[in-house]
Amino acid sequence: MNDTALVLTLAASMAAAVPIALAALGELLAEKAGVINLGVEGMMLIGAVTAFQVGDASGSLWLALLAGSLAGAVFASIHAFLCVTLRANQIVSGLALVIFGIGLSTFIGKSIEGQPLATDFRPVRFGALADIPLIGPLFFNQDPMLYATIAIAVLIGVYLNRTKAGLAVRAVGESPGTADTMGVAVAAIRYIHVMLGGLLAGMGGAYLILGQVPSWSQAGTTAGIGWIALALVVFASWKPMRVILGAFLFGFARRANFWLQGEGVDIPAEFLSMMPYLLTIIVLVVWGTRDLRRKIGAPAALGIPYIRDER
Repeated sequence: MNDTALVLTLAASMAAAVPIALAALGELLAEKAGVINLGVEGMMLIGAVTAFQVGDASGSLWLALLAGSLAGAVFASIHAFLCVTLRANQIVSGLALVIFGIGLSTFIGKSIEGQPLATDFRPVRFGALADIPLIGPLFFNQDPMLYATIAIAVLIGVYLNRTKAGLAVRAVGESPGTADTMGVAVAAIRYIHVMLGGLLAGMGGAYLILGQVPSWSQAGTTAGIGWIALALVVFASWKPMRVILGAFLFGFARRANFWLQGEGVDIPAEFLSMMPYLLTIIVLVVWGTRDLRRKIGAPAALGIPYIRDER
């Protein structure tokens, strides 16, 4: 076994986990407030193409990341308006958001298709700690977005479980009628958290184009990561730190192909390509089975529009 190749694969897997984790954490926030958003792939594409355009024009990595994140939030506001204000079907609205995102990002990115981007993330090296065998390359020589993503997961966990505002979010996701009776602004909370979900999805898409994918391509930039993020929320039982662990596993699955081939294990590329869509089917089955959703920790009011007169 080539230990060096394995360490490099594991290190690359952790970086590959970042966009998956960011998108999944954003979806977790939205779902905790009772809104499921299947439009993650579309929001990531919008975030990616916006970040590319801004990064190419300004040369600023962080400005591009901010622009991509905000674009994702603005795009998510469409879903919030349809589902919270108009009480549209959340599944239909989310799928429409994917189609719209694919079309809009293709149109915006037509002039930059295949072009490289000069900006790139650089690893943060923690001195001698980075030279520790195995541990050093994995934990002490990664780009700053990995550390930021872990910090975001911790903050979301504290926010949802240790703060009054987080309690209100969970109340809206479990019983919006009861929360409304207690004076909680149900619509406002759902709007805010759907848009926060879009912000993180846009950030994940922006990071992809700024730090991992060498050029813009609508077909290959996200490559199904948004669907993986949706599945990851379910598999993590709506727990932020489990999202991080699951993202690392998915990241390894995305990066392990070459290492496995080097070890003589041949896995067809077509099998890996179909995984995001297989996971999406599983998510839809779980979402459609109410008893199963409750057993694995889904919010009770997930996907159910709240109509105040029905209290």
